[in-house]
Amino acid sequence: MIQFSQNFWNETNVLVTGGASFIGSHLVDKLVSLGSKVTVVDNLSSGTLENLQNSKEKITFKNQDLEYISKPDLEQIFKDQEIVFHLAAVHGGRGYITTHPADVSSNYSIDHHVFEGCNDSNVKNLVFASTACVYPTKLQDTIGSDYKLKEKDADPTNLDAFMSADIEYGWEKLMSEMQLHAFKKQYGLKGCPVRFVTAYGPRENETHAIIALIYKALAKMDPYQIWGDGNQERDFTYVEDIVDGTILSAEKITDGTPINLGTGQRYKMIDVVNMIFKIIGWKPNNLEFDTSKPVGALSRALDNQRATDLLGWHPRFNLEDGLRETIEWYTSTHKSDGSVDDELLLERK
Repeated sequence: MIQFSQNFWNETNVLVTGGASFIGSHLVDKLVSLGSKVTVVDNLSSGTLENLQNSKEKITFKNQDLEYISKPDLEQIFKDQEIVFHLAAVHGGRGYITTHPADVSSNYSIDHHVFEGCNDSNVKNLVFASTACVYPTKLQDTIGSDYKLKEKDADPTNLDAFMSADIEYGWEKLMSEMQLHAFKKQYGLKGCPVRFVTAYGPRENETHAIIALIYKALAKMDPYQIWGDGNQERDFTYVEDIVDGTILSAEKITDGTPINLGTGQRYKMIDVVNMIFKIIGWKPNNLEFDTSKPVGALSRALDNQRATDLLGWHPRFNLEDGLRETIEWYTSTHKSDGSVDDELLLERK
């Protein structure tokens, strides 16, 4: 059982950027339950107010684009904030980040504004939502590998080391981890990057793999299309586990130490598909593998020993239980018309 410090969070002023997003909204709900005074900043480019339905009466919401923000507005947003969770970003699933390289690169300026706001307001701690895409792709190019990516494999504090990352989105996150470290070196800013890997769960959209697979299954797509050859492997981490680790990081890490938040377990995409078919009680007559679509790294899983040692964190949800929760949410909030909109899998709507 994950234990949070009630004294740490109760009546604490907390700012969540991107708080109307998939992960952000779950984080907001948890912080509200811990008694925090939560302010959400979001421009609703991918998040929705509906995601905040459970907490809307207990939070302050500000519709603000952090990429284009004046100094006075930045100061006003960060004034009196004690803890900041920075999740605001231009992002999406593999299809989106592959086809929008310039858009995701703009995250660097968003991150700089947030780091600047935190520093000027003397926040006690900043948790920066990073990604497993910061890791070198050469460590993830072998199907069946048992290597788990360790935080040291992408170390933005070692400027003499060879570094690589997964396309523009990964490079931007890696550079912003370096930027966070620069603020620490020059100004003493306290913070912690947390590296998410293939998060899934309720409130996610169809540009991400799990929701896309559920969406196509409920539409009874036949032949059922799978991106790639189905053998690519991922470490799927349920959103509630991500939130737990993110909050614990704010409590316990202030020196810039990066933290992996993943289960450490690999699943082939074809096995995930078959698990979804089993849960919903339907299976297509034919499968179609589209190898023209982007799939990213071939085999990715995170080593979570540091999260266990420093945070006392461990994932509570196995993949099947997380899928059941996600499918239950999706079927209760979406009505299938029996068709599949390919654009929905690539563009955030």
